[in-house]
Amino acid sequence: MMLVRILLAIILNALALGAASWLVPGISGSGAGDSTGDIILSYLFFGAIFGLVNVTIKPIVSLLSLPITCLTLGLFAIVINALMLLLTGWLTSVLPWSSFEVDGFWAAVLGGIVVAIVSALLNRFLVRPSTR
Repeated sequence: MMLVRILLAIILNALALGAASWLVPGISGSGAGDSTGDIILSYLFFGAIFGLVNVTIKPIVSLLSLPITCLTLGLFAIVINALMLLLTGWLTSVLPWSSFEVDGFWAAVLGGIVVAIVSALLNRFLVRPSTR
């Protein structure tokens, strides 16, 4: 059951990152080839890296920046999301066969907003569907 939840989280992250690269100029992903399968595998890999960054590093950064997050009434959380997106881009740039590129801080801010909205919607309707 835990493996299914991890795979679902990777798929949802991949979809959110794909939406960000489609909607935000300055965010792009490239894979080993141009075929659809290569692109899907690349985004699944990007989703896994993004998930690892969000599980390991984001809680530490969020805790350390709690005073400024409170001071800005939560708006600093957008900056934290942008930094996690930039870190994901940097971590994938060291690989020769695929790269998730984020061109600058403002693209990361817009991308972080898109990823947060898409992730929230996907989690709402796919992970916990309504029981009507």
